[in-house]
Amino acid sequence: MIVQRRAVTAVLAAGALLLTAGCSSGGKGGPGEGASASPSRTSAQASPSDPAAEKTPPAKGSVKVLRTVTEDLKSPWGLAPLPGGGLLVSSRDEGTITLVDEETGKKTELGAVAGVSPAGEGGLLGIALSPDYASDHMIYAYFSSASDNRIVRMLYDDKKPAGEQLGAPDTVFKGIPKGVIHNGGRIAFGPDGMLYAGTGESGDRGLSQDKKSLGGKILRLTPEGEPAPGNPFPDSPVYSYGHRNVQGLAWDSEQRLFASEFGQDTWDELNAIKPGDDYGWPDAEGKASDPKYHNPVTQWRTDDASPSGVAYAEGSLWMAGLKGRRLWRIPLKGTEASAPPQAFLSGEYGRLRTVVSAGGDKLWLVTSNTDGRGDPKQGDDRILELEVS
Repeated sequence: MIVQRRAVTAVLAAGALLLTAGCSSGGKGGPGEGASASPSRTSAQASPSDPAAEKTPPAKGSVKVLRTVTEDLKSPWGLAPLPGGGLLVSSRDEGTITLVDEETGKKTELGAVAGVSPAGEGGLLGIALSPDYASDHMIYAYFSSASDNRIVRMLYDDKKPAGEQLGAPDTVFKGIPKGVIHNGGRIAFGPDGMLYAGTGESGDRGLSQDKKSLGGKILRLTPEGEPAPGNPFPDSPVYSYGHRNVQGLAWDSEQRLFASEFGQDTWDELNAIKPGDDYGWPDAEGKASDPKYHNPVTQWRTDDASPSGVAYAEGSLWMAGLKGRRLWRIPLKGTEASAPPQAFLSGEYGRLRTVVSAGGDKLWLVTSNTDGRGDPKQGDDRILELEVS
């Protein structure tokens, strides 16, 4: 546990966040353990945009593989581009973070993250850079420990020798349920400067509907690990619930949050996230007739998707499919799909884990063939650079 050390600015997501900028102090680790928020800097509220006035992307798009950036990665999971160049990639099973030179493909191991306990779908999962990375050089990571899933942050010192560049993990948030399956694991800082985390229900379905549990949720935290000001449930990090296993988070150009979600045997989902809403699991999988559940933007048969990472580019969401072994394009109009999803790279590179914006019409795409479920014929894992429309 750590004590909050600085004020945090909250810039509100359009039509979704009603926040005040603030700071809090106290313990982290579960709903009900938050503290009071106090205003710091001036907060801003973005006015909701009119979907009818937004430019709709073409119904059909394109994907061109520009190059293979690097190969021979082991169980890659999270990817974080550095502002000055370079890509950080986490290894789920080895518990390490590696720097990839995106020009040459050279790999340099920063070091191992202390406390990672890989097993099944757990291990070192998502990574994200601090909103103040330029000054604090902190890397956030979501990982499975011996007892739970947790979020830590570490100092990255590139002046130290390779293998010794990561500082000791500072625990930001802990107590997320851990299982052999359904550990969630994606983390990202939103446009409001808050830390979002997608969690899984660890195989215990009942946790998803329990708003006091951290399992099967999207969490929203301050960078110090406190429940973020403006969350829908008082003194709780829970932002939305009724999820099964969230492994993808992305915001569109209007600061609206979307998340990908693994179904069980019937439907995988892409959801537009509204704070406080119930996304249905385990009572609903895919679209439901009960209005109390928030229906997905679109859904897929599990053989066609099993979605992990999500990114936004060129007016569309791009979703990586593991079992589906393809990259999905979902063109948007507001929080709805403006045309049917379109599949690319079907079977060409095997399981696809993570997709991240590289700016403009470019994406970074990470394969996942060494995660224990991939086809050895697909070879070792790699990072690809894509051009999309």
